[in-house]
Amino acid sequence: MAHIHKATLTPSKIELLTPWLRSRAWADGVTGVRSIGAYRFDDPAGQVGIETFLLETHDGDVLHVPATYRAEPLRGADEHLIGTTEHSVLGTRWIYDGCGDPVWAAETTRVILTGDSQAKEMVDDGAGGLTERTPTATALGSGKAGGPVPPVAGAQPHDEAGYTVVQTGGPVLVVARVVGRELSGVSQTLTVRWADAEPVVVAGIRQ
Repeated sequence: MAHIHKATLTPSKIELLTPWLRSRAWADGVTGVRSIGAYRFDDPAGQVGIETFLLETHDGDVLHVPATYRAEPLRGADEHLIGTTEHSVLGTRWIYDGCGDPVWAAETTRVILTGDSQAKEMVDDGAGGLTERTPTATALGSGKAGGPVPPVAGAQPHDEAGYTVVQTGGPVLVVARVVGRELSGVSQTLTVRWADAEPVVVAGIRQ
């Protein structure tokens, strides 16, 4: 379950992501994006927010951007920091490129290998009540329930043409940055769908 607060973020997520994207070779100097969907995973420890954005550019490309939210800086991950934002309920949040966060890597690996899906989105009304919200995108792993999940020791990403390869000390994740880019050499996969779009593979595990 993803616990979501009704809150204001300053700056907003898009305001943080846009300048960061300009520094990414795979974003090709994009000057503006709009969100067309997002899906969330759940940190089993309940400490790290995990949200992945689908962002449409002015040219019609769709970028796939995993992000994590933390209450404190992630040690040794300064190069993966997207920025900080002030959350009106939770205070300062450090937002990282998910591909450089081991919590994202571990949960993405688990979802892929066990055939799991995105987390339920439960919105906190501020008075102790939770209401389930329909996600704007859905994700599904190709594995089977109960399948083995190798441990993830870290997350060391490096970018290639339109995708990012993440070394975890265990499974190697390949993550599409431009949706529709072929992910060569992957076996088990993560498929995402939003609005009326056809399902598309956005990540996989390279054997």
